[in-house]
Amino acid sequence: MEPKWLTWAKEIQALAQAGLAYSRDVYDQERFQRLREISKEIVAGHTDIPYVKLTDLFTNETGYQTPKVDIRAVVLEKGKLLLVQEKSDGKWALPGGWGDVGLTPGEVAAKETLEEAGLRVKPVRMLAVYDTVQHDHPPMPYHVYKLFIQCELLNGRPTGGLETSRAEFFNEDRLPPLSPGRNTQKQIFQLFKDAADPDAPCRFD
Repeated sequence: MEPKWLTWAKEIQALAQAGLAYSRDVYDQERFQRLREISKEIVAGHTDIPYVKLTDLFTNETGYQTPKVDIRAVVLEKGKLLLVQEKSDGKWALPGGWGDVGLTPGEVAAKETLEEAGLRVKPVRMLAVYDTVQHDHPPMPYHVYKLFIQCELLNGRPTGGLETSRAEFFNEDRLPPLSPGRNTQKQIFQLFKDAADPDAPCRFD
């Protein structure tokens, strides 16, 4: 679970953003802007993120704030799961990334798998929709929903990509070091089971 200070900071930021979007009173606008500044001060005081950078990272949107969507492809082949090694931290994750405007979740899963692993896949079903706050992910400035989509392998050879060094299939009992911001070990173990079971329900929260 994320620390309480981060939960409060994100809630203050969301309320301030909505207020700035919908309030027409100049004095209320000033109050909401100050709340937004306070939310940045809270995050800056508890992390190594520079205060100036938080303007782009934490308070860069307008309108009613909604969770960001991270989409991950689950490709199980002969009992082994596809993972890619991230260049950013050297650890491993399911191929995926932020949802793209103009593409469906399934299209994003297929696109990311091709770009990050060199494999063409076909999305077949949703396995899980998780809220990162309810799982063992490290604290992050955004509220994120993670969509895990099972994909059927069509063709290709596992390779790295622009943001990945390598792509390989792994047995459940021989997993490499995982990138916890992208997927947790508990999630991976559950996905192994659900991807192998055509009757498994779509999990959520």
